[in-house]
Amino acid sequence: MKIVNAESTLKAHREIWNEKPVLRKIYSEYFTLIKNACVEGVILEIGGGSGHFKEYLPESITLDIVSLPWIDVIADAQKLPFKNNSIANIVMVDVLHHIEFPVLFFREVKRVLQHGGRLIFIEPAITPLSRILLHLFHPEPIDFEQNPLLEKQSDPSRLPFDANQAIPTLLFKRYRSIFFHQFPDLKIITLKYLDCVVYPLSGGFRPWCLIPVPLTYYMLKIEHKLIRVLGPLIAFRMYCVIEKVEKIS
Repeated sequence: MKIVNAESTLKAHREIWNEKPVLRKIYSEYFTLIKNACVEGVILEIGGGSGHFKEYLPESITLDIVSLPWIDVIADAQKLPFKNNSIANIVMVDVLHHIEFPVLFFREVKRVLQHGGRLIFIEPAITPLSRILLHLFHPEPIDFEQNPLLEKQSDPSRLPFDANQAIPTLLFKRYRSIFFHQFPDLKIITLKYLDCVVYPLSGGFRPWCLIPVPLTYYMLKIEHKLIRVLGPLIAFRMYCVIEKVEKIS
């Protein structure tokens, strides 16, 4: 039942995607950022979800925990079915904060990535503004009490879409030094803020949208300028590129 519900949600997201040009424009910017950061070689998308990155970059391999026609590999991100040093790029959008034990996932990232390979992702960022609005209007919790580097017994009642939006901010802010002590062969190449107005007003994968389609381009241009100055205060997302490097002894 859990997986069936997840499949139904993703199929509904696909229908909304097809009906919302503003949403497609926002994600085309995400996908371009991700593609431009990739190194040469195999691209694995984790959390293929409703299949939009696969449409943008058909040669990518898509992986998810649920079975859908556009998903190539069904697996848990905490136990990837790939050989050591076999993947050049792992890409994700809104996946990390759904993973039950991020430390298990990053062990797998370290294992399957080639040297010089990259993990590239876009995730929620918890800033003063986003924390207020996400708490009021978004169903996913924000729990700053969780230690994202702990591992314990898995919760059998956990659903595939259960989440903690604070996980990326915790990992790369509060627990950053501990994270890189545990994973010395992973190095941040890029970490920056995205989004402050356009995505929340678009409604995301909900049926409504408060942005007129003709204004989307201009609003995104204004937002890019705002983020450069006020990102730590108002951003809703973070964009991160992590590269597997030789471990420093």
